[in-house]
Amino acid sequence: MTANRLEPLHHVDAGVLRIAYHEAGPSSGVPVLLMHGFPYDIHAYAEVMPLLAAQGCRAIVPYLRGFGATRFLHAATPRSGEQAALGADLVALLDALALPRAVLAGYDWGGRAACVVAALWPERCAGLLTYNSYNIQHIASALRPLPPDSERRLWYQYYFHSERGRAGLAADRRALCRLLWRTWSPSWVFDDATFERSALAFDNPDFVDVVIHSYRHRFALVAGDPAYAAIEQRLAAQPPIGVPTISIDGTDDGVRGPADAARDAHRFSGARSHRLAHGVGHNMPQESPQAFADAVLELVRDAAA
Repeated sequence: MTANRLEPLHHVDAGVLRIAYHEAGPSSGVPVLLMHGFPYDIHAYAEVMPLLAAQGCRAIVPYLRGFGATRFLHAATPRSGEQAALGADLVALLDALALPRAVLAGYDWGGRAACVVAALWPERCAGLLTYNSYNIQHIASALRPLPPDSERRLWYQYYFHSERGRAGLAADRRALCRLLWRTWSPSWVFDDATFERSALAFDNPDFVDVVIHSYRHRFALVAGDPAYAAIEQRLAAQPPIGVPTISIDGTDDGVRGPADAARDAHRFSGARSHRLAHGVGHNMPQESPQAFADAVLELVRDAAA
């Protein structure tokens, strides 16, 4: 297992952020935006990027708000982690890079951003690869209990609802995030260097604030950034995703397994191919990079046809 860093980083002002990103492949290729989750970073795609670049794609992987070298442009901007902010950041990045459309692929927070854009701005999405299927939160029903085993897997979210949880994340973010890596991907064997390569991204000065806001907002425990209120209102209607989609769920996912994701299958209104990734946990691009890249390339071929 290697721990080579994705370098060099590029930077672009996009919306409220100065986004850091890595790019590989020809600038004339079909653009593919690869979106990472929490608690991961751009190196989730370290093995996917060269596979896509070798097939002529323009592969771009940005650090999300609160991660790595991405920074807020202004101190007064709320450090929101809500889903509307993640979607708006992705649209702003597409605008800043002058990309009218792109194939969008992601998981966890990054998959949510991709789903938001696919649902609300379908003209910007040439194809969607979403790990964890329909990944738009329904905040109005967030306090409705899930089956006990699903509740057990969400312990970290309830931990972050308390000031004890905020303090715990701030005090020992590496140990906490490594625990999540292990329990969310029980069959994935990673070494210290691989974890530390990503853990550097958690030293971002806004990491704790963005993470805590994300896990409190999705349960309606805190207000969102007023700048994204209109987007959140649209997301509350659980808009369908009609763009060409490949959705994948991992059989070993320790957060949101296939049974959880199946409840939202009806939210896809367009052409959709659904698959199970056997033996794969929560971080598919890093656990099974060839299969992830192959799925992206299916969408790329369709987009270029």
